[in-house]
Amino acid sequence: MTSTTTADATGTSPEATDTPTPTATHTATDESAAPDGLRAAVVARAEALADELDTFSRDLHAHPEVGFVEFRSVAAIEALLARHGVALEVGTGGLPTAFRARAGSTEGPQVVITAEYDALPGVGHGCGHNVIAASSLGAFLSIAPLVQAGVVPGGVTLLGTPAEEGGGGKELLIRAGALDGFDASIMVHPGGADVAAGPSAAKRQVVATFQGRTAHAAANPHLGRNALDAAVTAYQSVAQLRQHILPTDRVHGVFLEAGTRPNIVPERAVLEFFLRSRTVEGLVALSERVEAAFRGAALAAGVEVDVVWDGEPVYLPQRINATLAEVFAAHSAPRREVLSVQREAEAVGSSDVGNVSHLLPTIQPTVAIGDPGIPGHSRERADSTLTPDGRRAIVDSAIALALTAASVLDDPALREAAWAEFREAGDPVRVDALFPGAPWPDLPTPPVSA
Repeated sequence: MTSTTTADATGTSPEATDTPTPTATHTATDESAAPDGLRAAVVARAEALADELDTFSRDLHAHPEVGFVEFRSVAAIEALLARHGVALEVGTGGLPTAFRARAGSTEGPQVVITAEYDALPGVGHGCGHNVIAASSLGAFLSIAPLVQAGVVPGGVTLLGTPAEEGGGGKELLIRAGALDGFDASIMVHPGGADVAAGPSAAKRQVVATFQGRTAHAAANPHLGRNALDAAVTAYQSVAQLRQHILPTDRVHGVFLEAGTRPNIVPERAVLEFFLRSRTVEGLVALSERVEAAFRGAALAAGVEVDVVWDGEPVYLPQRINATLAEVFAAHSAPRREVLSVQREAEAVGSSDVGNVSHLLPTIQPTVAIGDPGIPGHSRERADSTLTPDGRRAIVDSAIALALTAASVLDDPALREAAWAEFREAGDPVRVDALFPGAPWPDLPTPPVSA
């Protein structure tokens, strides 16, 4: 397979998880520092792109799209890359809003820079995926000319991964083979502090559908069987369960259906829950207890219950690769003080990056934007990406990611060390070896251009 992607060498200028408690600051070392000429070229390239990347990020913020329908966002990415002579493959892995661009050779070492660009329903870019996309684009455009020219060996791929917010785009791309053959996977995520690496939780989804019998709620309620009563009991049972689970486990849910009219005994009620735990074993144990709560509630109300797990892909916990994370921190150090690897944190979220991290050395450092107290998945977090902090985070992250990619491609000892750390944590793991695979989603059809 040969590379058809090109990148121009000059360039033109036209925020999820709770933040771990800071403990230590990483500083650059001679061993991890990029050669002065390479660093200068990457910095100059990223800074020349700053206006364009910031404009792109603001455009995504103004036009948020949820998972698997990010058609406008992908078109904006394609247009930006085209201005720099980079061809984009859209529809990678059978996902209409996944994409891929390549630079350099398909022989030798390979690095993939992943990008996220889906938004949250009702909140917009409250997880900062507009900044993630802009940072990954900036990193690719900053390193691609050097790889294309052979200054840095091997190849670099920009991989667009849709629907991180529950749809598991990266897991679907793993199944399609789009993440095979790489030595490292890199991206950043906005947050309240600059952190080289931190934990994330395993996550799975469950839907419980309670089926009762309808009746007139005033005239003959004794003839009905109330599915909503069962769902309420189940919800309260899970709430009581929280007192007796690990402090780092999480269970949270919503009512999807709860009856139609007050004078009709509800014959159908539906709950959806997310479960999270720091380990796969903990997630399995938690799942058994939650399902027992559902079935006990159905029994108490005299209704039936159908419990369906993993309609969305399971997310695995992050397998931290400190070797690569510290290289990223070292490359960030001239512009940011980055906390060293944080292996413990009280509250964390989940990401399909975790699935990638169980296949190859992977990093997802946190880049600070705005006040540390801004919650993830909030409108405040979305708006923080429009501040000067957001713009600075894009450029700084693009530089550090590009230089990290260059280090991986250029340093066989670094690649060996990253893989050694990966293997020390265990063999590669695929989700479908642990849980029944989620069904392939029904994907929307791309809109027809006028």
